[in-house]
Amino acid sequence: MVSDIVVQYTRLLRTSDIDLWVRLRELLRERGLDPAETVVVDLLQESLHHEEGQIISAEGRVHRFHLSYDQRAEGGAAHARIGKWTDVTDGWHDDSLTRRTADAFAWKAEQDRRAREGRSGPTAVS
Repeated sequence: MVSDIVVQYTRLLRTSDIDLWVRLRELLRERGLDPAETVVVDLLQESLHHEEGQIISAEGRVHRFHLSYDQRAEGGAAHARIGKWTDVTDGWHDDSLTRRTADAFAWKAEQDRRAREGRSGPTAVS
């Protein structure tokens, strides 16, 4: 069963007008990823200055990243930047997010299948 975090964060990435999610969409596009087809496995605040995230691209690549911004500053998220970007496609099976990533892949496959059949949007929960 897919984590509520995956579903909620993926919806936020795709639809939210909150500065953090708007900026993350921009940053993903700069890296050639389509936010409408990207699944967010996790985004966790590590300090007042950065969050660590993991996503699955439309092509099934798994990327881990550090998102840096001043969370105390008004509008700080609008100026976020990705300070570290790592392709962990070949190594995600051996980390703390293994189960959530595997479940996110299964959920993504189901959403992709439903979208091909025209039955529901890519962020619907089954």
